[in-house]
Amino acid sequence: MYFLNNKGDGMEFPENPYQREEATGFMYKIYGWMSFALAITALVAFYIHKTPVLSSYFKGSFWVLILLIILQFALVIAISAFILRMSYATAILLFMLYAISVGITFSFIFEVYTTASIYATFLVTALMFLVTCLYGYFTKADLTSWGSFGFMALIGIIIASFVNIFLKSTMFGFIMSIIGVFVFVLLTAYDTQKLKELGSRLVSAPEMKKKITILGALTLYLDFINLFLFLLRLMGQQKNN
Repeated sequence: MYFLNNKGDGMEFPENPYQREEATGFMYKIYGWMSFALAITALVAFYIHKTPVLSSYFKGSFWVLILLIILQFALVIAISAFILRMSYATAILLFMLYAISVGITFSFIFEVYTTASIYATFLVTALMFLVTCLYGYFTKADLTSWGSFGFMALIGIIIASFVNIFLKSTMFGFIMSIIGVFVFVLLTAYDTQKLKELGSRLVSAPEMKKKITILGALTLYLDFINLFLFLLRLMGQQKNN
């Protein structure tokens, strides 16, 4: 979801008070939509977990899960590639649909990990995410190199994870999880800084700005859930242990 410019040009943060105010309001809306989507995902996951009929249906429907995963990829691509061509309402609808679909797949973590460890990991993720966002928002340092490195490392993690499907190495998976946490901390700080800069540049394009809030929310939403998943692999207590 790294739609933002990855080039190594220097950051130019707004000095004009009006631009700073616009950037702040822009970020508030992004975090609002991101939080709303996370809430939907959590509620859907918990509801399915607590509803035996639904839980059994999704656990026993392999092809339904495959279709859900395909749908998730399609929705992310659609929002990222066509955000400026679709209406604001359509962008919101697709984002919420994505959050619901993730909630369905996330219901399975309750089958693997204890509820207490899931809650504890979520709390740790939220605190890490908050601190990282604050750093990305307030730092004067240019984090462009963090974004470039993080994106390259993410590609490496995806390839390594695919290889580990065949290796089935617990230690290798553990190392990849540690690297994954590090990568998404970097990407969260980078995305926050870039979104702040972008918000200050869209003062004269209010309609475009509204749509970009959804894309920004999706970007940070993905950062959060991936950080959560990697931390869960490290901290989560499995039920069969």
